[in-house]
Amino acid sequence: MADTTPRATSNRSTTPGSSTFKDFIGSQWAERDRTVPAQREQAPFAADRRAALSAKHTGRTVVVPAGTAKVRSNDCDYPFRPHSAFAHLTGWGTDTVVGSVLVMTPNGDGHDATLYFRATAGRDSEEFYANPEIGEFWVGPRPSLDEVAADLGLATADLGELDAVLDGVDASVLVVRDADTDLTRALDARLGTPVGGVAEADDAPASDDVLARDLSELRLVKDPYEVNELRKAVDATKNGFDDVIADFDAVLAHPRGERIVEGTFNRRARADGNTVGYDTIAASGHHACILHWTRNDGAVQPGDLILIDAGVEVDSFYTADITRTLPVSGTFTDVQRMVYEAVLEAADAAFAIVKPGITFRQVHATAMEVIARKTAEWGFLPVSADESLQPDNQFHRRYMVHGTSHHLGLDVHDCAKARRELYIDGVVEAGMVFTIEPGLYFQQDDLTVPEEFRGIGVRIEDDILVTADGAENLSVGIPRTPSEVEGWIARTGR
Repeated sequence: MADTTPRATSNRSTTPGSSTFKDFIGSQWAERDRTVPAQREQAPFAADRRAALSAKHTGRTVVVPAGTAKVRSNDCDYPFRPHSAFAHLTGWGTDTVVGSVLVMTPNGDGHDATLYFRATAGRDSEEFYANPEIGEFWVGPRPSLDEVAADLGLATADLGELDAVLDGVDASVLVVRDADTDLTRALDARLGTPVGGVAEADDAPASDDVLARDLSELRLVKDPYEVNELRKAVDATKNGFDDVIADFDAVLAHPRGERIVEGTFNRRARADGNTVGYDTIAASGHHACILHWTRNDGAVQPGDLILIDAGVEVDSFYTADITRTLPVSGTFTDVQRMVYEAVLEAADAAFAIVKPGITFRQVHATAMEVIARKTAEWGFLPVSADESLQPDNQFHRRYMVHGTSHHLGLDVHDCAKARRELYIDGVVEAGMVFTIEPGLYFQQDDLTVPEEFRGIGVRIEDDILVTADGAENLSVGIPRTPSEVEGWIARTGR
């Protein structure tokens, strides 16, 4: 099942294949340091997560692949990132071995978890020097089974043993289908039917859909380790915003200043974390009215507002998701400030109600009350704010078509497959982490607003931790009010 055949490399140099060369390259290597590491901090938390999943799927084999490298073009891959469910259940981070698979085998009322991965190969093997996909001469050393077992607190086995294990499963096996499509297809072919089947109801006892749902719902409430990792991600993101502001002169001078913003932030993400948690949005001027502007190929003009939506993903794969809208010349104009203060009021109103026991939907509704009131006061709506808030009207949503909040964690849009009644219609619990991100976007050709508003887009986004009796804004240290933002730019940049 684990294909280790190198891709075709025609018109590229080949490695020598003579027995003389093989003998020479396989000899005279120093002994490797195989000191067994101490167990990493997240290992006990990952064990608790596996136990929680086990309790939901008693008697069923559960297969959670890390996934394989994804091709960018020809024989060049994107940087590998394991499936988030795999990372959550194993605690493995950026050092995950490509192609690894977690298998949870039923054992009475619980499961035995085993991590299968391609262990280190001897330097006397042809793989070591001749395989550009997995050879350690090409991509670096891999850990031993003992090292990973000690590191993660998991039983380990060589990936070559996985086929025999999967040969013994029946059609009740559950698999994370989108993690490794080759493995999923191989399981389907073995069993002559899609493994796990398809859920016919939310409470169906056995389906891959239910497994995916359960894995999402397992992440709705963060444990202390996860919260700490999110704090690290927010801190690194703050540094990235500081870097961008310090670079505003270069941003304004370049014909594609948005790219300078993106590159500056992404440099910090690589330095302080793993990478960015999602494509950075650097949207200046009217580009800020395009919600997912990631081309970032525009100029940044004096007097513009630039909307920067960015987050650092740390080595454990937890990501921040923060937006600030900044006046690149250092101060807001009167109309820019008016729009900014309206968005800030909506964000603050939503934050003020967050505590255990409210519904997730209430956060959005509270922000929308402010957005409706402000746009009505400015004369942009054909009806009153109260009338606009009626479900059949929603005229104010012309200027903010997105939701106010989403869960945050290993994925920037975390817990995406959770049931609606536990997510958007769910009750907020302590330990949840989600964004609050209202905005106002007045397209440059929108005739419902005065000309001075057209082309202004503002979003303020913060990462919120629900506490036992309220909430904590994890990103409050990144300036938010107009005066704070102007002072920040004066101190850090222009």
